[in-house]
Amino acid sequence: MDNLCNIPFFSSLDEKLGEEYAKQCIWKEYDENELVIDIDEETSDVRFVISGLVRIISRLSIGKEVILGEMGPGDFFGELAAIDGQTRSANVTTLYKSRLCIIPKNTFLKIITSSPELNLDVMKVLTNRIRMLNMRLAEQSFLQAKHRIYAELLRLSKPRSGHEGQRSISPPPTQREIADRIGTRREVVSRELNALHKEGIFEKTKGALVIKNVAELQKRISDAWEE
Repeated sequence: MDNLCNIPFFSSLDEKLGEEYAKQCIWKEYDENELVIDIDEETSDVRFVISGLVRIISRLSIGKEVILGEMGPGDFFGELAAIDGQTRSANVTTLYKSRLCIIPKNTFLKIITSSPELNLDVMKVLTNRIRMLNMRLAEQSFLQAKHRIYAELLRLSKPRSGHEGQRSISPPPTQREIADRIGTRREVVSRELNALHKEGIFEKTKGALVIKNVAELQKRISDAWEE
């Protein structure tokens, strides 16, 4: 039986409460590349990713799209519409087959307002997202495209097992996806990745993008902020 307590965010809930609240939710399966929420949609539920992966995309008025990021098991989205009642501000699509828990607005608000601990946890999530958006805004305003590419590669990467000082991104994003994340053209990403490859800083392996010299990329970003 589904229970909200099985979702990390709600692990502090009483088991019986978790079962009762779960009955008020919809537990839904989505296929790969299926639209979950569209921008300007007038819904206000909050959705938790149980399994799979979804991508958050902001669509600009000029027709361009910006990838804001991905969310996996334990992550949630839709809280802004639940809190302020406004229409959706982003598009959400599955990258893989996914299962989501859809919590109605009133149920979500009842849960977090009855628990100071969960209320604070929501504020921490929102604070973290604001900090990330502020960093991206600063990068967009003050850094050249190549330095934004370096920063995004580092954000997407994880330590490469068995290779000290290296990081990898797996599965590897396409050049178009990297461009859409930082607001530039695919050709710019292609040029910079080729330059990094020639310098021995970056390489593409089967199933991953590898940053071989993390320290050098970090130094270049740091120097760019000081210019």
